[in-house]
Amino acid sequence: MRLINAVPIIVFVTSLFGTVQILAQSYPAKPVRIIVPFAAGGGTDILARILAQRYTENLGQPFLVDNRTGANGNIGAELVAKANADGATLLLTTNVLTTNPWLYKNMSFNVERDFAPITLAGSSPNLLVIHPSLPIYSVKELIALARKRPGELTIAGAGNGTPSHLAGELFKQTARVDLLAIAYKGTGASLNDLIGGQVMMSFGSLAGLVPIVKSGRIRALAVSSLKRNLILPEVPTVAETYPGFEVATWYGLLAPAQTSREIIHRLQQETVRALSHPELKSKLVAQGIDGSGMDTSQFTHLIKNDLLRWQKVIRDGNIRAE
Repeated sequence: MRLINAVPIIVFVTSLFGTVQILAQSYPAKPVRIIVPFAAGGGTDILARILAQRYTENLGQPFLVDNRTGANGNIGAELVAKANADGATLLLTTNVLTTNPWLYKNMSFNVERDFAPITLAGSSPNLLVIHPSLPIYSVKELIALARKRPGELTIAGAGNGTPSHLAGELFKQTARVDLLAIAYKGTGASLNDLIGGQVMMSFGSLAGLVPIVKSGRIRALAVSSLKRNLILPEVPTVAETYPGFEVATWYGLLAPAQTSREIIHRLQQETVRALSHPELKSKLVAQGIDGSGMDTSQFTHLIKNDLLRWQKVIRDGNIRAE
């Protein structure tokens, strides 16, 4: 063995490691785009803009939110999947990332191959609500009524494959009940018919439904998180009847695949740092979002599990995007 050759190799590796560390510390060297694949004003957009402000303040470069809508989030996701892996283009999206592969044929990207997960930035539970004309006040009573009247009780969704539709489908499969799913073209239309009594129940965003629940125009039966929510602490969870039942809209930050581990780690740390700020926490609570950073390996595991879960739900429900 010629030990003399090891010296330049060690020097080279040490130098390379030092260079990578310097590059990570200097990130970002230019403005960063956060692609939000949904319209401005929604939960994802609000969270992205709150985080962008913190990133800009803490990292010294502008973080700019860029709304790229279309195909239930696929247009924006594709843009990031094909972007340079230099940390200058990020994706803040929801768990449509794990449902769309089973709803759309011929996807132009692969979720596990083309993205580098960074962190879970927050989650928001759904609320199971009914029209007050139904003489029931619990999930158990709803199930009993549905089994007496199979195929008669209507459940609204904002469209095939949308979060509200899939939450309802998971509930149907879990409880083994026959509910008549009605697909609407948007949340507004489905909610209007629920308030008007044209449909009997729906899953929807907790933050968006709370004011209507408090007005008495609809009744809250349960939240879809594992634990009760602080906004409506008196409302039980579906899991209290069906242990393990959980549906949440999660908000995740991702980068193009092959983005360096150092950049991923820095963004994960900065996100956790931002989410721990009291002012940011209060803003998110007002939107019904539980802001909670997650390490990269946990978020990667969450994505894999969600892909498997929704594949089964969508297959068993024979669901396709409109």
